Amino acid sequence: MASRVHGASASSLTARVALGVALLLVIGGVIVAAAAFAYGREGARSAYDRLLLGAASDIASAITVQDGKPVLDLPVSAFELLALAPDDRIGYRIIGPDGATLTGYDEIALPSGRRGTRNGFFDGDFFGEPARFAVVSKRFAERTFTGTVVVVVGQTLRARTEMAYDITRKALYVLAASGLAMALLAAVVVRAVFRPLNAIAAGLTSRDPHDLTPLDTSVPRETAVMIQALNGFMARLDRQMGTMRHLISDTAHQLRTPVAALRAQADLFAEETDPGRRERIASRLQARSTSLGHLLDQLLSQALVIHRGDAARRERIDLRAIALDVFEEGDHAVLYPQAEIALDLGNRPVEILGDEPSLKEAVKNLLSNALKHGRPPVRMGTTLDAGRASIWVLDAGCGPDAETLAGLGKRFAGPSQSRQSSSGLGLAIAHSVAGSFGGELVLSAAEGGFRAALTFPAVLPTPAGDAE
Repeated sequence: MASRVHGASASSLTARVALGVALLLVIGGVIVAAAAFAYGREGARSAYDRLLLGAASDIASAITVQDGKPVLDLPVSAFELLALAPDDRIGYRIIGPDGATLTGYDEIALPSGRRGTRNGFFDGDFFGEPARFAVVSKRFAERTFTGTVVVVVGQTLRARTEMAYDITRKALYVLAASGLAMALLAAVVVRAVFRPLNAIAAGLTSRDPHDLTPLDTSVPRETAVMIQALNGFMARLDRQMGTMRHLISDTAHQLRTPVAALRAQADLFAEETDPGRRERIASRLQARSTSLGHLLDQLLSQALVIHRGDAARRERIDLRAIALDVFEEGDHAVLYPQAEIALDLGNRPVEILGDEPSLKEAVKNLLSNALKHGRPPVRMGTTLDAGRASIWVLDAGCGPDAETLAGLGKRFAGPSQSRQSSSGLGLAIAHSVAGSFGGELVLSAAEGGFRAALTFPAVLPTPAGDAE
């Protein structure tokens, strides 16, 4: 595990950014080098082609006709600019109308299939080296001489190639300088981007272990997403810790009196010698034990539903199925065998997003309160009205007074210990379940009695075609 964590930390975001910038520079360098070399070669080609053409034109302009023959007085200026490339060899050839060489190198040959009188350029070979040649033709139409004289001037390619490489090198120097600037800028930007994270880490490190208050969200937008997720996690953790604290507090508060009463009754039972009184004390012990067991069940149920409210995955649930399951499980038939319950379920689905075990526990507590503290008949049903889905329990009683009603559903609610151990916790469980799934617990007088309902935002039923 330690090696895995170390490996994960070694692959830092800074290293990834640096690697990305380096990869970008390498790819960009290859592309720029290829483009610079192509541009340099084309630029050198164009520049030296103009020099070749200028030299060929100077030589052609110096050709005259004397005694019926073309005569050349070779101008020195024709090769002055070409001589700036001392490593290159230069050659020329003057070709008469009959194709014979008037002067120059016979080794310079026009490409096969080329018309000799056409001006332009061609690539060839000059004494074993690649060379570039310019062709200029001059037409004579005199009494003593008629025809076209072709001037060919060539130069090897060493200077051209060196010029192309020089342009490429200079482009790469510029790229290296800009790449270094980009790398430094990236390092500065990465440090600036990660500065809020360092501040957050320092703040978390210096916090008290029990401090789960939200972090400050005035951070860059990209970092705010992580802060919001962290705040949500701490809020869920705070609720879980609150649940444990409440469970411990509730247990200590609720069990102190019943346990003390059980101990007192047990002491009386041990000291009592009259059989009749011992039997009555035994009955009270049994009743106290049953009440204590029910109280423990409710305390554990409250902790369970609060935990599932944060941890359980929300699913589409039809409240009619919840009511039917609670009715068919028959817990009420065991605890209250004389009670009769009627179901009022419609034909339309009453769907919400929730957790089935939590909803069942809440409805069982509503039903238990109605059977224990209300009056028959008792009805249980579901309704769908104005986008709100409800599951309710209705009894024929008048319900508690307004002051008691205002406190129901809260921890330790009720005017007496019996109320604390029954409807107070039962309705607190129902209230927690309702809040966990965006609903509410509604306690109100209704036509024909008192109504306790859990209401939630309704979810439209899935069409049959979509289910496929």
